[in-house]
Amino acid sequence: MEISSYLDVDLSSGSLSDYPIPDHWLNLYLGGRGIGARILLEELAGTEDPLSEGNILVFATGPFQGTGLLGAGRHAVLSLSPKTGSIADSYVGGYFGHELARTGYHGIIVRGISPDPVVLAIVEGKPELLSADDTWGQGTGKTEEILKHRYARSHIASIGIAGENLVQSACIIHDRSRAAGRPGLGAVMGSKRLKAVVVRGHREKNLYDRDRFQRERIAYSRLFLDGSMEALSSHGTAGFVVPLSESGILPTRNFQQGTYEDAKLISGETMADTILVGRESCAGCPIRCKRQVRTTSMGRDVTPDFGGPEYETVAAFGSLCLNNDLSAIALANQLCNDYGIDTISAGVACAFLMEASEKGIIEEDIKWGDREAIIRVIEQIAHREGVGDNIADGLESFAEKIGARHAMTIKGVELPMHEPRGKQGLAISYATSYRGATHMEAMHDTSLDIDEPAPELGVRRIRDRFSLADKSDMVKLFEDLRSFENSLILCAFTSRRLGKYYKYPELRSLLEAASGISISASDMLKIGERNYTLLQLLRKCIGLKQEEDKLPERFHEPLPSGASAGHAVDQHELQETIKKYYTNRGYADGSPNTNTLRALGMEECIPRARSLENRSKTTRE
Repeated sequence: MEISSYLDVDLSSGSLSDYPIPDHWLNLYLGGRGIGARILLEELAGTEDPLSEGNILVFATGPFQGTGLLGAGRHAVLSLSPKTGSIADSYVGGYFGHELARTGYHGIIVRGISPDPVVLAIVEGKPELLSADDTWGQGTGKTEEILKHRYARSHIASIGIAGENLVQSACIIHDRSRAAGRPGLGAVMGSKRLKAVVVRGHREKNLYDRDRFQRERIAYSRLFLDGSMEALSSHGTAGFVVPLSESGILPTRNFQQGTYEDAKLISGETMADTILVGRESCAGCPIRCKRQVRTTSMGRDVTPDFGGPEYETVAAFGSLCLNNDLSAIALANQLCNDYGIDTISAGVACAFLMEASEKGIIEEDIKWGDREAIIRVIEQIAHREGVGDNIADGLESFAEKIGARHAMTIKGVELPMHEPRGKQGLAISYATSYRGATHMEAMHDTSLDIDEPAPELGVRRIRDRFSLADKSDMVKLFEDLRSFENSLILCAFTSRRLGKYYKYPELRSLLEAASGISISASDMLKIGERNYTLLQLLRKCIGLKQEEDKLPERFHEPLPSGASAGHAVDQHELQETIKKYYTNRGYADGSPNTNTLRALGMEECIPRARSLENRSKTTRE
């Protein structure tokens, strides 16, 4: 395996240096979220405010980035989140990760705060910091236009006005249409006065057995060309809208309902028949599930430059807000991408305000389905104006300030568009996640609704999606599996399909060809568990408590109608199941204990974790 180095950038001093990754780290953690989290454990002091000079931002790749493997057009971004105050990671597709891996660096570490706004460019192996005078204050679209004119064939990660204004829901936008969203990492980047990162590679990635890898890479791609991905290719992830409504688990009216009577009007099928003008791909992927749309809404043009709305965005600005105008949803998506705002967070905020207005909790008159209000709120959040200024500092804290009990957040993070009352294993992952509400590393019970879901892992039977019984072990298993994928950094739709499309033996063989690391199915799960535990360890060190492992009160009330009607998450049973879940993980008080760390081969983390925890505890006291 080649020597792996990250580019270490200190914005305070302007220094650029190499950060070598020890070989044993690569064997233990592989890459992606594992290496990124291990760097943060090593480098954080444990007392940092997320928007302070001491916080660190990490861009991470894994063993498959830069190879052209289907599903590997992704990378990870990790830091302390301004929403939770604790550790968070975010994953994003496109071409940036592929190109970063071809620069000769495996990732980037960003420290400090620049005296003036800057752009970091890594072009053909040469890193440099440049003035951002011509891009600061611009949206991500104009920023990319300026930088791509300067650096042809480059790929760019940038923040918009929301990141510059330290909006908690600000994200990092890549190639105008791919977002590292949810934890507010765009605000971290803005606090560092780092406007953009430009990458253009110049070298092939070093592979352990190049000929074998190329043979297996081609064979792997062919597995997905049998028509099984046709629906995803044709309709994108928005193709899930109608099936989820029919199952009674499409978040509607701020999670008060699970069905939406106008679901078809905002579906992927309707998008394909009306406003869809093209499809985009990520590096190495022929599926092309990414949307490109063109339309007009409220006198504004929506162009293909900013892509098109995916499922989460469609549901957040659509059914959640009772808005059936697909063109308005596309405009909301475009504005969020240009301002650099997480679409899920913005949609949940809009639905919250609509319900608050209906209940008379706020002065603003914002009615359900009001498309003009949705656009207005997005702009107010980005510019920190009106009610948007309060939302920009955190929806959960704003709800507490005005006495509202219907903010759909967990640990300060807005809920994604997945309903736990109809997927109750998901409720466990939601409640216990170190990063707040996330659907990307959870067990979705509906994935088990097939014969022989994952026999290699001992999963041979269907589980009742409305029950918490017998779920704590399954949740752990699938979280570990997802954690392994996020260490390789692979697309959810190409790696985690179960049943007939279970592809993990092929991925383990590809890993061996790429890196020389040979692992079994049990090794795969152990790597995933190790890296998940690493992030939970950071959560413990920095101060999130087990008492925060809970759901919004609404989920303890039954759904009123549809195919999931009458089902609720029992609060007492959930807490009992969480206790079992932590016992299965070998955690004490919701946190990894030293015996668990030793069993996972993480002995060297123990003294570092104790030091961080002691500093954090002293600061809190």
